[in-house]
Amino acid sequence: MSSFSIFIVEDDKFYGEYLKHYLSSNPDYSIQHFLTGKELIANLHRKPDVITLDYSLPDMNGALVLKKIRQYSPDTQVVIVSGQKDISTALDLLKDGAYDYIVKEQDSRSRLWNVLLRIRENRALKSQVEQLQEEVGRKYDFEKAIIGNSQAIRTIYSLIEKASKTNINVSITGETGTGKELVAKAIHYNSPRRKKPFVAVNMSAIPKDLLESELFGYEKGAFTGADTRKTGKFEEATEGTLFLDEIGDMNIAIQAKLLRVIQERELVRIGGKDTIPLDLRLIVATHRDLKEEVANGTFRQDLYYRLLGLPVHLPPLRERTNDILILAKHFAEAFCRENNLQMVVFSSEASEKLLRYPYPGNIRELKAIIDLAVVMSNGKILNQEDIIFSQTSKPSDFLNAGEMTLEEYNRLIIKSYLDKYMDDIPLVAKKLGIGKSTLYRMKQNEQI
Repeated sequence: MSSFSIFIVEDDKFYGEYLKHYLSSNPDYSIQHFLTGKELIANLHRKPDVITLDYSLPDMNGALVLKKIRQYSPDTQVVIVSGQKDISTALDLLKDGAYDYIVKEQDSRSRLWNVLLRIRENRALKSQVEQLQEEVGRKYDFEKAIIGNSQAIRTIYSLIEKASKTNINVSITGETGTGKELVAKAIHYNSPRRKKPFVAVNMSAIPKDLLESELFGYEKGAFTGADTRKTGKFEEATEGTLFLDEIGDMNIAIQAKLLRVIQERELVRIGGKDTIPLDLRLIVATHRDLKEEVANGTFRQDLYYRLLGLPVHLPPLRERTNDILILAKHFAEAFCRENNLQMVVFSSEASEKLLRYPYPGNIRELKAIIDLAVVMSNGKILNQEDIIFSQTSKPSDFLNAGEMTLEEYNRLIIKSYLDKYMDDIPLVAKKLGIGKSTLYRMKQNEQI
């Protein structure tokens, strides 16, 4: 560990030097002794890690010195070491930000030693957490985390950048598998809140009778089984970001309570009386059309407008054909690195096969397809027979791929048959009951 700076503030010169000598047995400690509060304040710009503070100084009282420390060096921990045994004084100092209060007694030096060890360990842990958060932030550099070169993706980059600079609510829409949570994380980890929690809640995964307690928490004894107090997801996300995924699946009764919490920026735990203020960024996502849900009466209109904020729509992968091969190569490289495999190269036939498929499962499905293809390949070249599409390639499943025109559905069905029968046009024409010349013309015009 690096050097740990300690200031001892003690007007009893002998006792101060005694503490300094005792603590100096740890070679990592850098210690300085001050006799007065004014001497200490003059050196607060050096921002020590810890200050041990005698409450009764000749020039200032401990409460005033503590206030000055909190003002000029808020990250410094303060341990009161005093002859005062008054409990009310100790409680007041702890309430005002002192880390601990030690009475000058026979075991006070060993108690101080243990407190300093605890402070140092906590500081090291905090440093590690901050470092990890910085690494996560770099991971979610959105132009590296969200892969693509299409106009749609460049538009999303722009929206993420705008959202990251403010605390505006963000509503993300798009089909399942398009990367809604990835966008939410990119916004959070590129915002001023990036060192605070990112809390994700899948609203469709929590039973409706448990959702209120999960979101808002409850007090001990609030209901049968509430043996302890529970902090809800809103409180967990304090100063950070709360991501509510599949918000369109939320029960209408809970919507009213959510609306009030968002409007008032405060909540009361179930069974509680105290009002808890909230400071967080809210991001919601859904695969549903919330306007349609409002029209159907299953989603509150006032809540819809509260949540709308900055809308970000993620297009399905079938509308981002320019990005399919970019994503496929990215996933293949990542899988090879993670599994210590030789990098693979896509054959032209494999690339064409990937481009013909409609991906009803979007990016998530593409990743699964590529991971399997790398495993099935010979380790050098990824061929078209290595690419295996799941059952979602059946024509009946295209109905789940979002709204399309009849022409688009026809084209997807033809593509799936060509893929299934390895571009055997006469066979596909027979299976679908259409002319071979129609298929040849569509292929020549790059419609399939």
